[in-house]
Amino acid sequence: MAPSHLVHSHAHEEDLPGTVNLRIAEGDDTAYGQALYPVPAEDPNDPLQWSNTKKSLILLICSLYSFLGNCALLGPSVYIGLYSELFQITPTKASDLVSYPNLAFGFGSLILVPLYLKIGRRPVMLGSLVLFAAGLIGASQATTFEGLMAARIIHGFGSGVCEALPVQLVNDIFFLHERGLRLGYYTVALCFGSTGPLYAGYMLAGGYSWQLFFYVTFAFAMALLIAAFFIVEETAYKRNTLTPMPPSIANSDKAVEASHAEVAPLIPERKSFLATLKPWSGIDHDQEFWIMIPRSFTYFLVPQVLWVITSFGLYIGLGALAFNYTFPLKITAPPYNWSVTNSGLITVATFLGFFLAMPFLSSSDRLAAHLTRKNNGIREAEMRLGVMLPAMLMAPAGIILYGFAAERNLHWITYFIGVGMDQWGALFYFSFTLAYAVDSYSANTSEMLIAMNLGKQAISFGMGIYLLDWILERGFAVTISGIFAAILLANNLVLLVFMVWGKSIRIFMSKTWLARLHRGTIRNVEVA
Repeated sequence: MAPSHLVHSHAHEEDLPGTVNLRIAEGDDTAYGQALYPVPAEDPNDPLQWSNTKKSLILLICSLYSFLGNCALLGPSVYIGLYSELFQITPTKASDLVSYPNLAFGFGSLILVPLYLKIGRRPVMLGSLVLFAAGLIGASQATTFEGLMAARIIHGFGSGVCEALPVQLVNDIFFLHERGLRLGYYTVALCFGSTGPLYAGYMLAGGYSWQLFFYVTFAFAMALLIAAFFIVEETAYKRNTLTPMPPSIANSDKAVEASHAEVAPLIPERKSFLATLKPWSGIDHDQEFWIMIPRSFTYFLVPQVLWVITSFGLYIGLGALAFNYTFPLKITAPPYNWSVTNSGLITVATFLGFFLAMPFLSSSDRLAAHLTRKNNGIREAEMRLGVMLPAMLMAPAGIILYGFAAERNLHWITYFIGVGMDQWGALFYFSFTLAYAVDSYSANTSEMLIAMNLGKQAISFGMGIYLLDWILERGFAVTISGIFAAILLANNLVLLVFMVWGKSIRIFMSKTWLARLHRGTIRNVEVA
C-alpha cells in the first residue's frame, strides 16, 4: 500500500556542482522555506520517501558500527606491555598488533566501497559485519602472536567500511538540509570510538583476561549484525533527474499542470517487510569496480576533499594521539601520582568536549538555510561554513593550554580544560568539513570517501609513529603548544579561504581535466 503522501520537489542543481536552486514551485514540499533536494522519485521505495523513524534507525545502526569498529581497533593498545611479555617480543613488535590492523582498516575501504556500489550497500554491510565478528572471535581464541595478528587484521579490514557507510547512507536517505546534523551524529559516534582503550584497561584492571575485551566486542558485533539485518534496507536507488522548469513558468498554471503530469504514471507498491530482508541486492553493471579504485586517488587534488583529509588526520594524529600518549605519562608521575587505572580518565574531557558541541550540530544546516533564503533560493555549498569560526580558534587554544600544563605541571584540571576545548572544536571540523565536501561534489561521494579514509589514516599513522619521541626530545611546550598548535591553526585558517573563495575554487575545478574525467557522474547527482 503506497503512503498517503509522497514528497514532491522541483529543486535542481545548477551547472556548477555545489550550487543548488531551492526555489519553491507550486506543490513542492519544503523545509526551512526551501524546496527539498535531492528530488525524490514518485516511488515509496525511494529512500528519500521513507519515514524519519526508519531513516534515523538506519543512521543509528551505521553510527554504532563506526563506534564499535574504532573501539575494537584501538582498545587493545593498552595491552601492548602484556602482549610483549606473553609472546616474548619487544614492545615495538607488540605495537604492530595496533598499527597493522589500522592500516588494514584504512585499506578496507579501498575494496569495500567500490564493492557496495557494485552489489549494494546492504550485502556489503552485512558481509563486513560477519567478517568483523569472525576476526573478533578469532582474536579471543588466539594463542600466538601470528594468530592474533591475523585475526586483528581480519576484523580491521572487515570493519574498514564502517566509516564510509554512514556518510554514504546520509547521502542516500536524507535531504540536503538535513545532512549537517546527521553527519554530526555519525562523527560523534566515530569520535567516541577512540575511548576503546578506557574500557579495555578497566577490564584488565578488574582482574579479567585480555580476551574479555574481544568477547564483549564480539557480542555487540553480533547484536549489531542482527539489528542491521532487520533494519538496514538497501539504500542504493536510481532515480531520473528532473528537468528544471524555466523561472517564467515556475509559479504559473503550467507548473501546476506539469506537477500533475509527473504523477500520472502508476505509483509502485511499497516493498513488503519480508522483501526488504533479502540480503542480496543484485549487481549494478554500470559501475566500474576496478577503475573506481585508481580514480578515487584523483580526489587528493580536490581542495575541499584535501581539507577534510588534513582536518581528520591532524585532529586524530596531533590532538587525540598526543593526549592519549602523554597524559598517562604525566599523570602517573610526580607531582600528580595518579594510579595507572585512572590514567585513562582524560577520556572524560573528550566526552565533555563533544557533549558541549552537540547542541550546535544543526547550526550549519540552519545557517545555510538562512543564507539561501537571503540569496533568492540559490544555495551555495559554502553557506554552512560560518558556524565554524569559533572552533577555528578554540581548538588550537586548547592544545596550547594542554602543552603548557604538561610543561609546567599545572593543576590536573588544566589538562581536562585543554582537551575539552580541542575536542569541542574538533567536532565542528569533523562534521562540517565533511558536509561541505559532500555538498560541493555530491555526485562522487563514494570515490571521495575512499580518498578521505586513506588520507586521514596515512596522516594520523605517520604523525603517531614518532609523536612521543618528538615530545620527549623537544619538550611539551615547544612540541604541543608550539608546533602542533601552529599546524592545527594553519589547517583551521583554511576555513577563511573557502568562505571567501570557495565558489571560485569550485568554478575553477569544474573546468579542469579532473571534472572531465568524472563527467559521466558529475551531472547525475541523484543516483549517488
